Amino acid sequence: MAMFVHLTPAVDEARVRRAGIKAVGRGGRGGGGRGVFCFPVLPSYTLTHQWLRELARREGPRGLVAVHVRLPDDERVSVGPYHGTPVELTASDAVRRVAALADPRGWEVFLPRAVSRQEVHRVRAVRQVTGWRYFPGAHGVTPCTCDGCRVRGEYGSRRLRERRPHPLDGPPPPVPVLLERIGAAAGEPGALCAALRWFRLRRRGPVERLAGLAAHPDADVRMALAEAVARWSTPGVDALLAALAADPDPEVREVAGMIEETRGDGHG
Repeated sequence: MAMFVHLTPAVDEARVRRAGIKAVGRGGRGGGGRGVFCFPVLPSYTLTHQWLRELARREGPRGLVAVHVRLPDDERVSVGPYHGTPVELTASDAVRRVAALADPRGWEVFLPRAVSRQEVHRVRAVRQVTGWRYFPGAHGVTPCTCDGCRVRGEYGSRRLRERRPHPLDGPPPPVPVLLERIGAAAGEPGALCAALRWFRLRRRGPVERLAGLAAHPDADVRMALAEAVARWSTPGVDALLAALAADPDPEVREVAGMIEETRGDGHG
């Protein structure tokens, strides 16, 4: 039997002991399908639990526990670095493959099914400071503050963004500054779209001050307006999106309609 470790929120410990580990979506890493991510139990405690700090950065309950899982040696799994193309091997071969690597940081094993309660060997606490963050070898490298890399609400993220603002992803200028830019644009589409892009990074905004742009003659401006208010919780956003969903331009209607559906799922 091959032994693997799966890291999961501590609040799920009782459920794991009772029913095992449920399968989750692969998230586009190495193909589709549902299953369980895990890592071979190696002699090195740090390497075995290397994913802990990176997983701890995600939104959700704080604190992780390690679930040790026993799988049959001939169980089919896929193995590879998270940024590469995985290969399919048996569980025992996957353990040997990872153990033989000079640097197995960033590697992962994917079991394409759920884990039953009988396959859970034990659940135990782990040191919450183990492992790397962002990517292996990131320590000493200047962190990126782009919208794709940063994690909202992460400790110190606001100070980091203020100290090292990203040229495209913020932090956004204050609302009065953006409104001044819109006023100074005098209807020029490029300047309006540039200002509206910064509004996309906010959670609330002056809907009543921007609603007039829904009648702008340029379709790109109307589309940028829909995207700017997509995540806002400000009253009046839904009515504005409904108006844009009836826009004469088919692309604007499509974008506004998709945003309406997303907001409906999120607030349902």
